[in-house]
Amino acid sequence: MLLRRHGSDACWRRSCVISEPADLLGGLTFGTAGLRGPLGDGPGTMNRRVVSAVAAGLAGWLRQREASPSAVIGFDARHQSDVFARDVAEVLAGAGVNVTVLPGPAPTPVLAFTIGHLAASAGVMVTASHNPATDNGLKVYLGDTSQIAPPVDAEIAEHIGRVGAVDALRRSTEYRSLSHEVIDAYLEAVVGAVGEAERTITVAYTPLHGVGADIFTRAASRAGFTDVHTVYEQATPDPDFPSVAFPNPEEAGAMDRVLDLGESLGADIVLAHDPDGDRCAVAVGSPEGMRILTGDQVGALLGDHLLRIGRAGTYASSIVSSNLLGRLAAAHEQPWQQTLTGFKWVGRVPDLAFGYEEALGYCVAPQISRDKDGISTALMILAVADGLKASGLTLLDRLDELFQAHGYHLTDQISIRLTDVNEVAVLMTRLQSEASTKLGSVQIVSINDLRDGFGGLPPTEGLRLGFDGGRIFIRPSGTEPKLKCYLEVVEADEIVAQAKLDVISAELRNYLAHLT
Repeated sequence: MLLRRHGSDACWRRSCVISEPADLLGGLTFGTAGLRGPLGDGPGTMNRRVVSAVAAGLAGWLRQREASPSAVIGFDARHQSDVFARDVAEVLAGAGVNVTVLPGPAPTPVLAFTIGHLAASAGVMVTASHNPATDNGLKVYLGDTSQIAPPVDAEIAEHIGRVGAVDALRRSTEYRSLSHEVIDAYLEAVVGAVGEAERTITVAYTPLHGVGADIFTRAASRAGFTDVHTVYEQATPDPDFPSVAFPNPEEAGAMDRVLDLGESLGADIVLAHDPDGDRCAVAVGSPEGMRILTGDQVGALLGDHLLRIGRAGTYASSIVSSNLLGRLAAAHEQPWQQTLTGFKWVGRVPDLAFGYEEALGYCVAPQISRDKDGISTALMILAVADGLKASGLTLLDRLDELFQAHGYHLTDQISIRLTDVNEVAVLMTRLQSEASTKLGSVQIVSINDLRDGFGGLPPTEGLRLGFDGGRIFIRPSGTEPKLKCYLEVVEADEIVAQAKLDVISAELRNYLAHLT
């Protein structure tokens, strides 16, 4: 069997006696596309009992809707991922679901693609994405390859609550392991999205100890990107992520080694995937050294490229992302739609041509899946950079062209990491109750509590503060104990825009420091 067993079946059964789902989940909440939390044996942690209960709840939901449902299971290389994948497969199969499992540790985008490739009813990916090494989780997908969203998450949660004692669940090993042909099918799809050509750019790359390296480098080679150099000590999967404090390319210092490699190579572009390969960070060479692009800048470059080549459809971005994509879409007479934060919303936009969120998530090929895909994104941004290089330009040159045409949309993000989600909720409540028309020296001209809805979107937890020439969104993270603040300033002049952003960032940091 592909998935290894940890401990005897007898030990498993002893550990599950009279384990009820309500007791097991503790402080964990099924939502945000699934479940995520620290590994452990007790309530409120990710363990085999919790995973089995969630699988049983999902099976109940599926069986209520289809007579013969099917599901695909994927897993990354985190601690216990293969074990949790086996538990999900056995419980689903025991409940009468037709189950197939990916042939080995793989990026999340491969799982999303395979759901559509096999016309499965649902999919489960065992991963904690970019969370610390101590965490693991489950991402749940629907048959349209999008992450679950309300009301489906609540419906599945109700089924989880009705599971009963976990040790009484029927389990079966009658499930199928896929061959590596599915990987080849995924590679064909992502390479087809950008085409094959002779390329000239030099690339420095890191998967941050995750599972993206093999598939990305194979895809890059097929697409013609042969001058790709991977950070050696981060090239193979390691669930301890030993060389980074947090395995998230958004975190300060996470990309230091690949940036150093890029500098030493004189690389045209630097790429980093998060551990499950669904996010992609980009840096480019400049006279001042390697410059990391923001998620909004990459989103604008990708959207601009797709609009220039004539891709029709709706261009979408999350509400906390920059408004620049909207201006680009309007200039090409294409619709633009904002969504709530998270790809469970972005991926569900009808007639989606391109969607992104500022947290390094991009859907450049909706025909592959309706989820963020760091592999296809990496190939497309490389193709854009290579095309510009042939014209004597860089990604920074194109970005400046966009700013000059549509205004300098400058963004910043401030995150406060706390010890648990309860602290985040308390701080969010204070911010909502104490919101003022003054933020230090900055005049706030509008205050919107997102719990009341905003811009025609459903209610959500968060706060929007508007000021002359920009706005601030403040919201709790859906996956970590963090409070996240998103700033955007729009001005015709770059110096004016940067000065205003610096002032507002400083005032907001001072205000948050006072609150905490």
